[in-house]
This record gives sequence, C-alpha cells and structure tokens, in this order.
Amino acid sequence: MGQSGSVPKSADLLTEHTLDQAYANLASNFDYQNGGFGSAPKFPQPMTPEFLLRQYQRTGDNNTLEMINLALEKMARGGMYDQIGGGFHSYSTDNYWLVHHFEKMLYDNALLSRLYLHAYQVTKRPLYRRITEEILDYSLREMTDTNGGFYSAQDADSEGVEGKFFVWTPEEISQILGDTDGPIFAEYFDISNRGNFEGSNIPNIKIKASEFATRTDTTLDRLISIIHNGKSKVLAKRETRIHPLCDDKILTSWNGMMLKSFAEAGAILSRRDYLDAAISNAQFLLNNMKPDGRLLRTYRNGVSKLLGYLEDYAFLADGLLSLYESTFNLDWLSQSTELVTDMIALFWDESLGGFYDTGLDHEELLIRPRDIFDNAQPCGGSIATELLLKLALMTDNEEYETIAGESMRPLHSLMTRAPGGTAQWLAALDF
Repeated sequence: MGQSGSVPKSADLLTEHTLDQAYANLASNFDYQNGGFGSAPKFPQPMTPEFLLRQYQRTGDNNTLEMINLALEKMARGGMYDQIGGGFHSYSTDNYWLVHHFEKMLYDNALLSRLYLHAYQVTKRPLYRRITEEILDYSLREMTDTNGGFYSAQDADSEGVEGKFFVWTPEEISQILGDTDGPIFAEYFDISNRGNFEGSNIPNIKIKASEFATRTDTTLDRLISIIHNGKSKVLAKRETRIHPLCDDKILTSWNGMMLKSFAEAGAILSRRDYLDAAISNAQFLLNNMKPDGRLLRTYRNGVSKLLGYLEDYAFLADGLLSLYESTFNLDWLSQSTELVTDMIALFWDESLGGFYDTGLDHEELLIRPRDIFDNAQPCGGSIATELLLKLALMTDNEEYETIAGESMRPLHSLMTRAPGGTAQWLAALDF
C-alpha cells in the first residue's frame, strides 16, 4: 500500500521563534480594512484567529489584539452572520463579509462559537459573548436531534431560490414591526429599497449602535429595545416561511467539535443548558457510534455505519476531554483515553512519524491517505497532537508526549511558510 502526505523528518527545533515567524507571515497577509486573510471569496478560517489569540496571550502585543478584534467584529456585523436567527453561513463571496453562500455548516458554527467564546474570555467584550450564545442557541433550536445528536448542515435554497429564507424588504419589516419601529430596525440592519442582494436585503450592521442612535436622534436604550424585540418578532415571522432543507445525518467528527463548544461554553458562561446539551450529545455518540467497540463515522435514521477516520476519534476524544474539564466527571476522561488508545493503535505509524487518516482495518486503498493541512476545519493529526499533549500532562503518560512531538516536528517548515494551512498545528505548538 502506498502513502500520501509524507513529510520528511526534520532536525529543526520547534520553539517560540517558530510561532513568531508564523505570526509575521500571517500579519503580512491580513486584510487591515475588512478583517480576515486574503481576498474574496473569504472564509472565516477560525483556527487562524484562535492562533492569534494565543499569540496575544503569550506576547501581549496590542497589534495582534487589534487584528483579532477587527476580524471578529467585521464577521459578527456582516451578512455572513445570520443577524436574525444566529449562526454563521459558510463563507463570503465578497471582501466585506456581506454576500455569502447561504448554507450553514455544523463544523463552522462549532469552531466559530468557540473562537468567540475564547475571545470573550480574553477581552470580556459583550459582543463576543452574545455571538457565542446566539450560535449555540441557534444550534439547539434548529440543528439538534431529539436524541442529542447534531445535524450536519442546512441548505442554501428554499423554494428553489438561494437565500430566499433569509432576505427582507423594508415593507416586510414595517408589516411586522409597524411604521414607527420598522424603519429604524430596517435602517440599522441595512434593509433598504435599493437592496444589497438581488433586489432584496441580507441584514447586516454598518455602524455601532451608539453611533446609529446619535445619527438618528434615538436614545440608545430605545434603539436596543427596538433591535432586541424586533429580532424576536422578525425571527418568529421567518419561522412561518418554507425552511431550507436540513442534512440530518450525524457525523462523529463534527459532533465532537460541537460537543467541545457546548462543554466549554457551559462552564465558562455558567449555562447549565449548554452543559446538559454536551452531556446528552456525548451519551448519544457513545451509545450509538460504537456498537461493537469500533467507532463509526455516520448515523441517520437509527443506523450507524462506515468505519471512523482519525478525525472521528480525535474530535470525539477531544470533546469528551473538554466535558471532563467542565464537569470533573472521571467517566468522560476515561472514555476519552479509551478512544485515544484505540486511535494510536489504528492510525499511528512509528516509521512514518505521523498519523494516517484511515485505520489499519480500513479497506485497502491504492494510497493510504494522510491530510496534514488545516483547511475549513482542523485536520485529524493536528487535533490528535494537541489532545495527546493535554492528556500527557493530565495522566503523566510519556508515550502521549513522545507521539505528539514526533507528529509535530516534521511540520516546522510548513508552520512558518504556510501558517494559514497549519493554524491548529501552531496552536498545538503554542500549548
């Protein structure tokens, strides 16, 4: 059997200098006007701001914090964020985070809710807490199975038209909120007669509420009341529309990501409902995705199937570890380390010095795949590596630390040359 993703072993030491080189590379590619990296189409790339948060915590450099705040504010106020119902759409087709592909993916919202949660921990900005809670509340409302699993995605189209479910006209807003509050709500969310998307409007926020209140001669308290009550009423009206289709399959890896987000948010924000959702999800996954001890990848309509990949083991074990950290229930730590034992046996290759994506028991392929890049989501190897580093400290298991070090060391050159594609590896190195 062949192999892919092979990286030559490196004698270079991984040090803080590696992190600083990666940061300098990222800073040179940052969009200092609109936030984010590169040009349209723009993807949120949540692992990269996560690395910047760690860099700021380590160095205290205010320029790094300014980059983080610009990116997170622009994304949170843009049209790519569902201003009415919460949750992020998948990516922006322009530089301004306005027009987007209307699909919503579970993994995006798992990673972004955690990014805003961590930014709230660092800055204590209320905006970041609000976005975290709105994403998770949306996930509970629209993406959660009655048994505790999280659905994979919501479609972009409804009634055969992309975005129809999500867009508005000023007349529609006034019909819901009246002729006094309606125009104020519409103007605040950039809902105009000229439109910003195919003759209709994607709600977005162009200026801060305090500035808008001053400009429109409205008290800030009244504006906040109009926005808060208006969003509730507009959302209720939107619920009467024909919804986009929901992809209701439950993927182990993506569920592990969202499990981690709910577990962390439950503890950090003192939200018992989030912690309950995390526990329910963990119980569902352990009860349904390991029918014969071997972790499976996908579940739908009562049927689990397909052998789990590295990312399924790594993300679920990582989510269970966060649930242990949030509850101090040792059962979750035990379940996490049990998965890690199996993960090493199935996916680790000593001669390669890395993890494969498919297990030893997978059907034989021409090339055994190994993806080492963090793309729209972290790769299995980078999550497995940071997970092993954490568990090495918690359990005093030297094998975990050895494997993590061997897995990370060959990526020194990639981390400095392509930090946007190795951001989760950089987070593991920072840890």
